[in-house]
Amino acid sequence: MYYFSGTLSPLSSFLAWPSQGLGEAIVREIGVAVSRGGPATRRRSPARPDRQEPTAPRPAPASPDPTDRFYAAVRLVVRFWLWFCFKPVDVRHPERVPADGPVLLCINHPNNLIDSLVVAAALRRKVHFVAAAAMFRNPLVACFLRACGAIPVYRKEDDPDKLDPNAKAFATCFQALEHGRLIAIYPEGTTHAEARVQRLKSGAARIALGHEAARPGELSLVPVGLTFEARKSFLGRVLVSFGEPIPVTPYLEAHREDPCKAVDVLTRAIQRAMEAERVHVERIEATELVLAIEELHRGELISELLATRGLGAWQIDPVRLSCAIVDAVNYFKARDPERVERLWQRIQGYRALLAEHRVKDEAVQARLRRPLRRERVRRSWEAIVGFPFFVYGAAVNGLPYLIPRWLARRLARKETDYATVRFLASVVAFPLFWALETWTVGQLIGATGAAVFALSLPLTGLLAYRYLVGAGRLRSRLRFGVLAFTREQAARCLVAEREAIIAELERAQADYLAPKERSL
Repeated sequence: MYYFSGTLSPLSSFLAWPSQGLGEAIVREIGVAVSRGGPATRRRSPARPDRQEPTAPRPAPASPDPTDRFYAAVRLVVRFWLWFCFKPVDVRHPERVPADGPVLLCINHPNNLIDSLVVAAALRRKVHFVAAAAMFRNPLVACFLRACGAIPVYRKEDDPDKLDPNAKAFATCFQALEHGRLIAIYPEGTTHAEARVQRLKSGAARIALGHEAARPGELSLVPVGLTFEARKSFLGRVLVSFGEPIPVTPYLEAHREDPCKAVDVLTRAIQRAMEAERVHVERIEATELVLAIEELHRGELISELLATRGLGAWQIDPVRLSCAIVDAVNYFKARDPERVERLWQRIQGYRALLAEHRVKDEAVQARLRRPLRRERVRRSWEAIVGFPFFVYGAAVNGLPYLIPRWLARRLARKETDYATVRFLASVVAFPLFWALETWTVGQLIGATGAAVFALSLPLTGLLAYRYLVGAGRLRSRLRFGVLAFTREQAARCLVAEREAIIAELERAQADYLAPKERSL
């Protein structure tokens, strides 16, 4: 019973999250990392060399109105539910988004509505999202979105007959930028489950160049990369990475001569900048290989960084680590494709063995890394002490956890809808069940007991979920233990095959880094 691990995220992480970035943590190639330099602070953007004096004074920002207070209240609620449903969100370089002035964020779109919630919660400023007009069909939803500052835009797949209103959407964007507001757009055009940035539409570049032509040097065009470690799971890690602003002024001269060509060139520049903040793999088969290497070797790479460089787990940038693996795969595919093919065939063979014996790689990996006796005792003690809290947390949170999960499986039409449906259903289900349970407890033991019970609900819910994940790990490892006891040769074969794959990956890592180290 010593495989339960992980502690409950403190409430302070929710209260402090968006205002504290994780700072700079850059992994150079494979197995190289730099620790962060301290918490990020919000400051005004430094002057850019290409920035010119505006040709006309910018209208003064309007004073806070009820809509802004409504947005702030919604943002506070969103922050709580993101804290409850995900691990603390990693926010990289939020200082690259100016505290005032016109800003255009260009964001990749891997997880439907969740993307907007994560970005809005990561920034102090009000974000005006450009959203598909289909979301405005319901009058109540439309009223809510407009109160939050969303701007509708029509797509061909939504309604081919209503493309003219996009002129109004562009005019609204230009007006918002003239008033020094922050607009966020998803240049890919639609949400998708691919592990790479899709080809961008031209809308972001047209908005940027249109505003820049009227007011040169004012706009900050900031690329943003979103990475979800586990798109469908609760408590998965989320990374929001803000890139260096893209200067738009150098494209103005080309825009005056040939607007279409300038829009195309700037769109490609935005795509490159977004890809730099998000793992980008050109080919599907390469994507599968990268994911397989990450699954098998990420733990060893992180352990190496922790041991050799004294870093904390929170200091390792998952995107940079994944990008380094992508670079290494591309390096060998260009120079030694047969080696890549042999490795891929071996990984597939290992996966087939896992499926045949109905065990998981995590259990085989755990067999190779037996924890110290002190660690086993600590985890066993945590499992014993935590069991009553797990039973309590599961009892009071079981239904509001299972019902959204069931609804998401029934209602989600595609993979990127699953998390949104589950998240929205959870936002309704948990408060509803918590209110009913708290009312029942209040009727039985009084107001004081009900208040204590209400405070215990979210914390014990998170603890029960983490305990359940630990139980899953234990079940997987027990199954492998049974295999080792009943079919020792099969278990030895799995362990040996994994060791051989890791040895080959480590040799490839050394071969990949050797030319770079000689050039230093």
